[in-house]
Amino acid sequence: MHLDSDAVDYVLSTTRSVRLRLDFERAVDPQIILDCIDIAEQAPTGGNRSSRRWIVVTQESQKEKIADLYMKAAGNWMIEARDKLAGSGHPNEKMMESAAYLAENLEKSPAIVIPTIIGTHDNSGKPGLFDSVIQSAWSFCLALRARGLGSAWTTAVLSEQDELKSILGIPNGITEIALLPVAWTNGTNFSKVDRTPAREITYFNNHGITFENGPSSPIAFTDEPGVTTEIDIDSSLSDVWRVISDINFPAQYSDEFVSAEWKEDGNQIGIGSKFLGKNANTSMGEWIVECTIDAYEEKRIFGWCTGDPSAPGARWRYELESFGSSVRVRHKVLLGPGSSGLTRIIAELPDKEEQIIMNRAASLKTNMENVLEGMKSYLEA
Repeated sequence: MHLDSDAVDYVLSTTRSVRLRLDFERAVDPQIILDCIDIAEQAPTGGNRSSRRWIVVTQESQKEKIADLYMKAAGNWMIEARDKLAGSGHPNEKMMESAAYLAENLEKSPAIVIPTIIGTHDNSGKPGLFDSVIQSAWSFCLALRARGLGSAWTTAVLSEQDELKSILGIPNGITEIALLPVAWTNGTNFSKVDRTPAREITYFNNHGITFENGPSSPIAFTDEPGVTTEIDIDSSLSDVWRVISDINFPAQYSDEFVSAEWKEDGNQIGIGSKFLGKNANTSMGEWIVECTIDAYEEKRIFGWCTGDPSAPGARWRYELESFGSSVRVRHKVLLGPGSSGLTRIIAELPDKEEQIIMNRAASLKTNMENVLEGMKSYLEA
């Protein structure tokens, strides 16, 4: 059988939680749900045990009880949050709008599906129940999508587990995994959403190590290696931005970066602004490098390159993602493609290129992590 990879990729990349576009007026044949469960059961399971069990709720009285429980567990809070955030531009505004809509209409779903598994999670941190059921539940959602139906992955009701068991007659020793409203969708044309590219979130051989190309084997400078570190900080976006755009802040926590000085008025920062960075380490000694701001979006991205902007020795970035009460700071560097102290060392010892690159990456990673930890301590104090 020929697999149409484009069709498969389309389903995989456009299946997500659907709330506002669920068609609550059109009936769903139970056989379609059973067909999707048959497909979902092909997913791998620990020990090859058939331990997944599926509850499909179509009875109006049962759906109403579950909807009431969902409202108690989280729905009321979702509605309050939606009303509070409406028109605010908050990062969660649209999400809370759709979440509240589902809470207000859950009982209208033609069916509510609850995947369960025989067993009880022991909170040991060891692989257990969930690694035998999550993939199956998501396969169910994919199968729905391929047939023109949709669902929304919800877990809020699981906080009322005892009452949910009572409503559905689920015995102890069986664990509920999610609650999935099932309905046809209003239209089947769903778009991909913006996600971070694989090259930025995929690390080769060690956490935080990225490559713009390849990587080849052995690793080469032309692979454009990089380092990424991240941290979540409980602080306002404005305060985090103020710190990451302070070019001297990292000197407090780095054992290589010493200081920086703007070459012009530091109060007028933007693309093309330049500063001199002073650095020192035992391998390269002391050096001063001219840096040019080459990425600047207020409260989102602050970045600079070293040396010649057309062929930089390195490209540095701070990227911010706000979650309302907290901010995720992503600090990364890409080495090259231009010359630097690193390329000079590689030229002297070409047979040790991979080792030189990885040693440099490890050193940079340590300092970058120290800077982010210092930033977190400073802002959360």
